[in-house]
Amino acid sequence: MEMANQSIAAEFVLLGLSDHPRLEKTFFVLILLMYLVILLGNGVLILVTARDPRLHTPMYFFLGNLSFLDICYTTSSVPLILDSFLTPRKTIPFSACAVQMFLSFAMGATECVLLGMMAFDRYVAICDPLRYPVVMSKAAYVPMAAGSWAAGGVNAIVQISQAVRLPFCGDNVINHFACEILAVLRLACADISINVISMAVGNVIFLGVPVLCIFVSYLFILITILRIPSADGRKKAFSTCSSHLTVVMIFYGTLLFMYAKPKSKESQGTDEEELSDKLIPLFYGVVTPMLNPIIYSLRNKDVKAAVRDLGSQKCFAP
Repeated sequence: MEMANQSIAAEFVLLGLSDHPRLEKTFFVLILLMYLVILLGNGVLILVTARDPRLHTPMYFFLGNLSFLDICYTTSSVPLILDSFLTPRKTIPFSACAVQMFLSFAMGATECVLLGMMAFDRYVAICDPLRYPVVMSKAAYVPMAAGSWAAGGVNAIVQISQAVRLPFCGDNVINHFACEILAVLRLACADISINVISMAVGNVIFLGVPVLCIFVSYLFILITILRIPSADGRKKAFSTCSSHLTVVMIFYGTLLFMYAKPKSKESQGTDEEELSDKLIPLFYGVVTPMLNPIIYSLRNKDVKAAVRDLGSQKCFAP
């Protein structure tokens, strides 16, 4: 009990890129610019999906949730990352570290489930269009989105509650930009096998199951599209799901690479491997949310039209 109390009161030191000082200023400017693009792009998507009646459909309701989620996810870590680039020795209390881990875990798991829900929405729209208004009614898609948020929160509570019980009685330097859970677990002076097993189970539920749902949905979508006789019909059908498929490939590709095989705390690597372990989560946490609104804006006629209308209203407003 005494050791657990010490862990709660402990402070961690975020190493960040202190071993690569020449990169810090460059990455500070890049991350700041990308964060501003994230706030602007996703903020505009939320605004147009809420205001434009043409976008009051299940697909755009999910898209608005995805944009809000990306803003929350990046805000939970990017300010801390930017501060670490400017501060020679950045310390963070254990309680603040736990909160940051909880938010990151909750947002990440929620996005996994939400992308699976969006794939199901595209499946119904293309494979069973006549029943789409009934299957994807407001009474269905609102609880689906709410369930995604609830599932992500439950997963975060399970994982973080196990992590905060671990004793951290030795090294307190986190070799990362922020409180990334794998980097924190390596500092525990206790057996973390239960944590690794729990994360593996979480990976199956929040990575494997949504990926399976997405794969099966797009398999049926592909079969349906190939049965459409006209080339224009096939192109139009595919265009309705191409943006979501692109986002899925970027999101899950990076996330699976990061978390599919949790490393044990004893694992050691070269400086290049350690730098890569930091930059890959940074790519997932910043670049992917930045690309989402760009992908949906460039590849979706309805969104582009809504953004143009919004811009026209602002320009000509008295």
